[in-house]
Amino acid sequence: MLTGMQIAVLGGDARQLEIIRKLTELDAKLSLVGFEQLDHAFTGATKEKLTEVNFSEVDAIILPVPGTSLDGDVDTIFSNEKIRITEEILMQTPSHCVVYSGITNRYLDDIIQSSNKKLVQLFERDDVAIYNSIPTVEGTIMMAIQHTDFTIHGSKVAVLGLGRVGMSVARTFHHLGARVKVGARKSEHLARISEMGLTPFHLDDLQKEVNDCDICINTIPVLIVTANVIAKMPSHTLVIDLASKPGGTDFRYAEKRGVKALLAPGLPGIVAPKTAGQILANVLSQLLEGDK
Repeated sequence: MLTGMQIAVLGGDARQLEIIRKLTELDAKLSLVGFEQLDHAFTGATKEKLTEVNFSEVDAIILPVPGTSLDGDVDTIFSNEKIRITEEILMQTPSHCVVYSGITNRYLDDIIQSSNKKLVQLFERDDVAIYNSIPTVEGTIMMAIQHTDFTIHGSKVAVLGLGRVGMSVARTFHHLGARVKVGARKSEHLARISEMGLTPFHLDDLQKEVNDCDICINTIPVLIVTANVIAKMPSHTLVIDLASKPGGTDFRYAEKRGVKALLAPGLPGIVAPKTAGQILANVLSQLLEGDK
């Protein structure tokens, strides 16, 4: 239980509602900032403006999955209020206050460091990433169906990267009957791809490997689907980039050549916000109970 814990939830999308629901069930006291347009009320949660929150009593701050912009702005879909998290706000919080975010950036890192606070990146955790790979795969399948005129079954699919998302994507498209090959660099990843019954290739050979590709799914957050790679693809190839913004694809050149390329980060929050929110809520509740 989180009885007596004061938590500030700043902005966010529908995923935050599952977090709020879970934490109030555990008896935490919540200050909700950026939710004044939300009709639903939660027992134990109070809607407040940022200036109304007594941060000197806050034990934890929960930011949306994207964290903040490079200017410190926090996204919210339930408010027109501009929410900005600053070093001054963090300095008001107790020394034990922990900030939770999906991901971070230079701005957030800087104010965390200068205020001597602890930041927990939920998407850096293996459990969150693995659970989130499930709605990510479902969203990828949805996009592949929507944006092609052929079946996944029998199509030639190249998956780039064998991380937590890449492994789930490759396995699922294989089970749907696609002919899947997976690009990686590490020898142990190439061995695992082969063990999974898929076709491995080294990413140094990417230009050669995409020459007959129907769907290319990138999970690597650096520019890897370059203009030279896109130039080797058939014109009907669909590129789905699952890497965090700005992705790993040269979208300008893809458009110039007429290859459809889609940047699709954050699919769990788009295709299954309830499930994605429950994943975060379960992990957050465990972390908060450990910090209590």
